[in-house]
Amino acid sequence: MRPLFTRTALAALALAACTAAQAQPKDLVIGFATARSGWLEAYDTPARNAAMIRINEINAAGGLLGRKLRVVESDSKTDRAQSAKAGLDVLDQGADLVVTSCDYDFGAPAAIEAQKKGKVAFFLCAEDIKAGLQGVGKMAFTGSLLNAVQGATVIDWAYNRRKVRSAYVLEDTAIEYNKGICKGFAAQAKTLPELKIVGQDTFKGGDASIAAQVSRIKALPTPPDAIMLCSVIPAAASAVKQLRAAGINSLILNGSAVDGSYWLDSVPGLSNFVVPVQGSIYGDDPNPKVEAFNKTYATQYGGRPSSTYVYPGYILIDLWAKAVERAKSADGAPVVAQLEKMNAEPTIFGPRSFSPALHIQNNIPLLISEVKNGKPGIVDKWQLAKPFPVAELAKR
Repeated sequence: MRPLFTRTALAALALAACTAAQAQPKDLVIGFATARSGWLEAYDTPARNAAMIRINEINAAGGLLGRKLRVVESDSKTDRAQSAKAGLDVLDQGADLVVTSCDYDFGAPAAIEAQKKGKVAFFLCAEDIKAGLQGVGKMAFTGSLLNAVQGATVIDWAYNRRKVRSAYVLEDTAIEYNKGICKGFAAQAKTLPELKIVGQDTFKGGDASIAAQVSRIKALPTPPDAIMLCSVIPAAASAVKQLRAAGINSLILNGSAVDGSYWLDSVPGLSNFVVPVQGSIYGDDPNPKVEAFNKTYATQYGGRPSSTYVYPGYILIDLWAKAVERAKSADGAPVVAQLEKMNAEPTIFGPRSFSPALHIQNNIPLLISEVKNGKPGIVDKWQLAKPFPVAELAKR
């Protein structure tokens, strides 16, 4: 019996199959080296979910450069050493973009591994200036804004809108984010001629009690108009509870990290508490595109976004994809060059900019969210008159 195919025909078929395989463009790989466990998971997972919404939108529209986006993941476990391992893991899986944790301290090790390989790294929502050129290096960016801008914006608003003229600073020194909030406050406070700082204190996030600090505030001749609390959950919730339990009813200001209603049950009936946010999760954002996103998120993940830190995940994928399209490549250097050209680049959450000197936002309009009788909501919109002076962050 004659063979169905000769050796020549089989070789031709094999060559055709190989050629067809080669003609299929490889997927572009996005590697998430983020926390799927530990305390940071509460920040990383929602932002990662938002990133997935944008990734799925891009794939549904045909992909990027004619290639599909494929996701690989590795759990950094809210651990610095594991962060580096997670970064290496996703790079070994072919990541063209490495997405790292919301916090600089825990995301930097993964970003540094990407930097070594010449790959772009994007922090999900880190807000320390070192989550970029000034820390990790040329290949690192963040989807969020400077923590200092938050501290500066909220006191600028409080001074102008609520006529705050005296403030007490209470700084949690546990992580860099907190320190940046207080640096921003201090820099802006110097520009407000009638504002008086009537006291400054520190505590550590792991401290069970801030009784001594509360006593010093209570000992002031007159209660301060505002307390600038630079902290994150759970320490911030504990501090607010202790301040209110001591009868201190001053306006409390903080950064975006305490946005959300998930912790408010620990301080029943809380009022006079204000934070700046990039977008509203409460259904009252003046930009209808934000609420449309919130509804999409709720449909896909079974609940609305838990805090403003969801939004930078979507933003970073959007900006990276635009840079890839313009560079006509996902390679690190040309993508960085395109990102650094972005000036007031439109996103559904407002304009975003990068430059060869700065890979993080240092002045964007923010919404002001206030908790009244235990319920948060947007009360205003505010933007600094000038970009925050980055040189201030090198001080102290």
